[in-house]
Amino acid sequence: MKKIFENKFLLIAITLVIGGILGWIIKPGSSADHEDHNPSAETADGTIWTCSMHPQIRLGEPGDCPICGMDLIEVSKVSSSSSNPLAHKMTPEAVALAQIHTTKIGGVNESGELFLTGKIQADERENASVTSKFPGRIEKLFVSFTGEQVKAGQRLATLYSPEMLTAQRELLEAAKTKNEFPELYQASKEKLRLWKLTESQISEIEQIGKVKDQIDILADQAGVVIQRNVSVGDYVNTGTVLFKVVNLSKLWVLLDAYESDLSLLNLGNEISFNVAGLEGEEFKAKITYIDPVMNPNTRTASVRAEINNLGQKLKPEMFVTARIKTNAKASSEGISVPRTSILWSGKRSVVYVKDPSSEMPAFEMREVTIGPRMGEMYLVKSGLQVGEEIVTNGVFAIDAAAQLAGNYSMMKRPKTKSIEVSDEFRKQITKLADAYFQVKNALVKDNVQESKKSLVGFNESLSVVDMKLLSGSGHDLWMEMWNAMKDASSKMEKSSNIEEERIHFSMLSLHILEMTETFGINKEVVYKDFCPMAFGDQGAFWLSEEKDILNPYFGASMISCGEVKETYRKGQLVVEKGGPNQNPAAEHKH
Repeated sequence: MKKIFENKFLLIAITLVIGGILGWIIKPGSSADHEDHNPSAETADGTIWTCSMHPQIRLGEPGDCPICGMDLIEVSKVSSSSSNPLAHKMTPEAVALAQIHTTKIGGVNESGELFLTGKIQADERENASVTSKFPGRIEKLFVSFTGEQVKAGQRLATLYSPEMLTAQRELLEAAKTKNEFPELYQASKEKLRLWKLTESQISEIEQIGKVKDQIDILADQAGVVIQRNVSVGDYVNTGTVLFKVVNLSKLWVLLDAYESDLSLLNLGNEISFNVAGLEGEEFKAKITYIDPVMNPNTRTASVRAEINNLGQKLKPEMFVTARIKTNAKASSEGISVPRTSILWSGKRSVVYVKDPSSEMPAFEMREVTIGPRMGEMYLVKSGLQVGEEIVTNGVFAIDAAAQLAGNYSMMKRPKTKSIEVSDEFRKQITKLADAYFQVKNALVKDNVQESKKSLVGFNESLSVVDMKLLSGSGHDLWMEMWNAMKDASSKMEKSSNIEEERIHFSMLSLHILEMTETFGINKEVVYKDFCPMAFGDQGAFWLSEEKDILNPYFGASMISCGEVKETYRKGQLVVEKGGPNQNPAAEHKH
């Protein structure tokens, strides 16, 4: 009986073990328990939920943080689907909540337009102070708050003044004997005129024949009261400023111009400007004054234009971005940005640039090389272009939002293809790129003879590139590119027609693009263009020095076919393919 009992326990134990193993094997959704904490977990509509204190928590539905218990917040994943892995998109509500402000960078752009930034200010000549011309006590105020509109001659306040009572009595007594003593009569009237009583006020005193114990203070000009210095019951002395009034029908546009910009500016130049608060509206004015003295802190001179403020749309302290047409060439020298726009991390710091092509507000993280600080500004050596719109307030909010969304940020920099090389080597390959552009432009014009002639110059530029300026992996990469470019160029020279030449030009372009991405060239900006219809819809790339599409694979037959795929700026590192949550090695390479 004991053996049987023992065998029952043995059978039960064996059954439980087998059942547990089978249940573990066939348990549905076992991996789903862990999926909620997977950083890549997201809902079908592209949103995830995270904790503001623990951004590593990323769940596919709302709830509480498993670490601290705080409510999870919704994070939009729209930015991850962007073609630009460095761009972070935000909703307009998030932009407003973070108080994000942007400003265009001043300087000369590719079209020769000079960009200047500044503010709207009141015309100093239209400022007026309403002062007390005689001592007295404020009995009434007809302007009780700043910002009130007043008209010329409007009552602002009334005063009780013993001195004014005495002056009125003198007038009345002199009026009785004005025929015998006209000089005394005129002197008593002149005294009241000097105290800024109007002729109608003086005549009223004479007609009534009694002194007035309260005298009105009138506005000398129309405008807006910007300062009120008195209250009812205050005693004021002669010369006390009661109010300050400014006429806003005429305004000044004060712009900051750097030393390098001053030679492009002249009195009478017409400027076109926009203000942040009036989107889509453009205003025009003319330069009337250029400050002869530089500001020692910002190294800028003030440039002033005047404008009639019809409709009172413009207001003092509005930020202004102005454009002036010049014949100058674009240059990155002298570009400076406010200190508040930079996330400082040493020589290569981070700024956020607004993407003008995005429907939703999008901000691209951009590494820049900064120079010395000038007051509240930093000189930018490379990484930015004139006319680009950068974030000047709220950069930390954007960077934090990018971190929460798992995007690239100051703390999570992307891997780059770029290799640091000497300035001399970069100068040499820049000349090589210039020679390539001549070949490309000849194919754009369908000119075979010119393209053959340009290839001679390309080969000469290729032969003088000194490979001894490189070492290590950079040297090995350049040798591969050099051999490939030499081979493609040789095949182009031997081509019997322009179609065959264009085939080999596509291979040459790929290696030129690889050279540009790896070593960089000393061009302010160049573009990676793509034509999807080239070679039977296989597509082909090329490097261009112009933003407008000029197709070298079709020439005049379809000269504008194509699109800009990437923009390369001087000094800016080229990011490896793939977003922050992607594996670059998985990308298909041509």
